[in-house]
Amino acid sequence: MERGLQVAAGPQGGYSRRDLLRRCAAGFGGLALASLLADDAQSADPLRPKGTHFAPRARQVIFLFMHGGPSQVDTFDYKPLLDRDHGKPLPFDKPRVVSAATGNLLKSPFRFSQHGACGAWVSQLFPHVARCVDDLCIIRSMHCSNSRHGGALLELHTGSDTFVRPSMGSWITYGLGTENRDLPGFITICPTLTHGGVNAWGSAFLPADYQGTPLGNGGIPSDQAQIPFIRSSENTPRDLQRLELDFLQQMNREALTRTGADDVLEARINSFELAFRLQSAAPELQDISTESRTMQAAYGLDEEPTRNFGRQCLMARRFIEQGVRFVQCTHTYKWDQHAELRRDHTRNALEVDRPIAALLQDLKARGLLDTTLVLWGGEFGRTPVAQGGDGRDHNPQGYTMWLAGGGFRPGLSYGSTDDYGYYAVENKVHIHDLHATILHQLGIDHKRLTHRYAGRDFRLTDIYGEVVSDLLA
Repeated sequence: MERGLQVAAGPQGGYSRRDLLRRCAAGFGGLALASLLADDAQSADPLRPKGTHFAPRARQVIFLFMHGGPSQVDTFDYKPLLDRDHGKPLPFDKPRVVSAATGNLLKSPFRFSQHGACGAWVSQLFPHVARCVDDLCIIRSMHCSNSRHGGALLELHTGSDTFVRPSMGSWITYGLGTENRDLPGFITICPTLTHGGVNAWGSAFLPADYQGTPLGNGGIPSDQAQIPFIRSSENTPRDLQRLELDFLQQMNREALTRTGADDVLEARINSFELAFRLQSAAPELQDISTESRTMQAAYGLDEEPTRNFGRQCLMARRFIEQGVRFVQCTHTYKWDQHAELRRDHTRNALEVDRPIAALLQDLKARGLLDTTLVLWGGEFGRTPVAQGGDGRDHNPQGYTMWLAGGGFRPGLSYGSTDDYGYYAVENKVHIHDLHATILHQLGIDHKRLTHRYAGRDFRLTDIYGEVVSDLLA
């Protein structure tokens, strides 16, 4: 119920300005106090919307994570010389540190062709995404520091391959808050439990309010992945739950007065409140039966290969529509083809190609792509030389990721690897640079988004990273 200054009516139903001031003088202090208390309550909410360092081009992020490492030379980085020199030794040195032994050059088993007005090269693995290339900003010169899944995955997600650090989604939510206080600010759908596990969506030393809320995990189908929330029941109606929660929160806050600041306890208080509000917001939001059959079919929910990732992509759009700041969809650990590359990359692309294209087209049709930044990629790429007969080893030296929307230049193919696709050689973009550029598009100076911990200021990009202005529209 709204509370404010209440004045009894006078004989004619009103007061002169002088009477009002005389009768209510004492009330102005209460009015000011109420305003201060409201400000305190707003300030106490760690997920409240926050200001930016400069005008943002994007407001929200969807990260489409291809766990395992897709091969750049079989997807978006066409290398004619790799076809010509198939079976020959690599004509230059391999990296000093490699994952395992590799052989000679291995041509791609997939046909490449140019698409869109921009003429971007895309392999036959992605026919649906190929129709969206004029909306993509393709970076063909990515590189990172670690050749192992665990280290590279954490470097992509947290900026560090050696220490436990807050995840990208946590940093973004910490910096911007959320636009819907009834939902988490950061949601990760079917996240992987391997190669870093919870650290890939955890908040580390940031307050726990900013950690990702997992919907299921990579081991269960996405139609079983639900936001965890307190379910109402006939035995515990909502008004009784409210009383119980108020009593619990009163005890927790009394504990805070005794112990002083306690990030863990404060986060627990906030999580109970969010869980209570989720009872109303989550069930309807997760009920995709309200989507038309045409829309569900566009995302591939009508076919077995595309149903699982298609539902993730459709849920991501629904969450973004409702103001969730950061949503991650994970195609869990399927892209690690040390052998059987033709068979398994074909299967993997079939599962994600149609849903990804539907997501891009849906966001664009709804006017959401301009303010939603979509990121696609894995923790590293693959070698252009063979392993296991028809497979490829890990390759952090040069690989491809792409972005769409959020003020990135559409139709751009940026940077390049060498003639065979092993090393990034032109306009190289490190993971730290990618993080800095993503934050920039969200209106955040990556050097100023810091949190003091253990005597020093930390940031997502640590002491590295440059904004790649050539990527920006």
